[in-house]
Amino acid sequence: MTVIDATARGPIAGATAPAFGAKLIAAVGLVAAADYLFFERPLGISVVVFLTLTAAAIILTAVPRSKKALAVKASGVLALALLPLVENVSGISLVLGLAAIAAFSLFATGRLRRGVSAAVRQISGSLLAVAFRFLPDLVRWRLVRRRRKTSPIFGIFAVWIVPLGLGAVFVLLFGIANPVVESWLERIELWRLLDLLSVERNAFWVLTFVFIWGFLRPRISWFQRIRAPRELIGPVRPRREKIAVPIGRAIFGDAAILRALIVFNAIFAVETGLDIAYLWGGVALPEGMTYAAYAHRGAYPLILTALLAAAFVLAAVRDGGDTGRSVTIRALIYVWTAQNVMLVISSMLRLDLYVAAYSLTYWRVAAFIWMGMVAVGLVLIILRIALGRTNDWLMSANFAALGATLYACGFVNFAALIANWNVDHPPEIARVGSSLDVGYIAGLGAGALPAIDRLLVSPAGRDADWVHWLAGRREDIAAAHLSRMQDWRAWTFRNWRLMRYLHQHAATLQSDGQMDVSGK
Repeated sequence: MTVIDATARGPIAGATAPAFGAKLIAAVGLVAAADYLFFERPLGISVVVFLTLTAAAIILTAVPRSKKALAVKASGVLALALLPLVENVSGISLVLGLAAIAAFSLFATGRLRRGVSAAVRQISGSLLAVAFRFLPDLVRWRLVRRRRKTSPIFGIFAVWIVPLGLGAVFVLLFGIANPVVESWLERIELWRLLDLLSVERNAFWVLTFVFIWGFLRPRISWFQRIRAPRELIGPVRPRREKIAVPIGRAIFGDAAILRALIVFNAIFAVETGLDIAYLWGGVALPEGMTYAAYAHRGAYPLILTALLAAAFVLAAVRDGGDTGRSVTIRALIYVWTAQNVMLVISSMLRLDLYVAAYSLTYWRVAAFIWMGMVAVGLVLIILRIALGRTNDWLMSANFAALGATLYACGFVNFAALIANWNVDHPPEIARVGSSLDVGYIAGLGAGALPAIDRLLVSPAGRDADWVHWLAGRREDIAAAHLSRMQDWRAWTFRNWRLMRYLHQHAATLQSDGQMDVSGK
């Protein structure tokens, strides 16, 4: 039997996917759940609960019966992807969670392509198309409804008109006849329902509905359809082969690339030699220049240099080209890429020297991670050339490395990492008279509380003029965190561990200004 999907362009032979109305009811239910979990509430385990409900709605309303068992098995992979959200809700874990639910939606509905690179492009396109999915579906549904001269949605709600309408009349009559029922009805504060009609809440409902609908009806974005292979759209006429322009061969041919690699290797060798001498060999810098200045000036520009070098290498050994077949050019590419890896490692050492001279911050941690990713990308370029792989393989490998890095970062408490580092490794400028940036440490939030406690009882904090201010900030941060944790929605594994720490180390400011953080 042919089933007509109310939201499709035409009949889908043999399809058993649920109808438009089931998805609409599921979306409304998820909006109600989102209102209960998120509106004016702290984020925490509530995000995991909501994404789990969304996955269940996808299985129930968007997956054909023949594929439900496979979708249930795929939910195990989704659970692994949501573990960073169980640990802590952050920008990284939220991105991972959204990507995971988008991938689950595409896979469960049979639309996810094979291959890491293709899947990543499809997932990103699906997320971009989330906000633009409902209106086209609504227009198509109305067209189908006009053809059928019936409304499945109206039928769903019509069956409740008599039960609810007549039921309300019966309740009203019982309230008049029975004083007990009347007292129950008087306790219902109907005016409180008007609070649900606030502009902010209604906007939240609409945005949430549109967001959810994109996962119940996953599609790729319109610009990805434009870029789809032409052979999928229809036959194409044979292209007339263009005559290569001589100037193009002169600029981008083997001879030009060979000379460019020789020049680039020579230039990079000078920078590599200077880094080996000054950073690794301990050679004295020119008069008036400090290691911090030398490190800071080169940390970020050299990463940009490595990225430009990687782009040149990819252009030189592009898929289908003959450049990568030259033994001499391949050898020069290996040498140059190795120099770029050395350049990235030197940049990381530069950044380490700069952090030692000043302090560790979020941006500097991100720079360390970014530099490591660039180094991995350069190594993958070498593997791509050596193994004869394609650029698509290289993109897939880089996406896999990026995903693994983000997943690992989802379990790292960067606030505690930064605070502990700055407390345990006072910056060089603090040792020569400047004070430690306690304001930045306090601004890291509740995750920095253990480090703040250690700082307050350390020798550096005993005679500091900021001890009273930091002690007060510590109490405010702890009180705010404990108050936030009164709502179960804010629970995460990291917040739970911190709450246990706060209960075990209830800090009080003693009369001599020192913090007593002894465990109780």
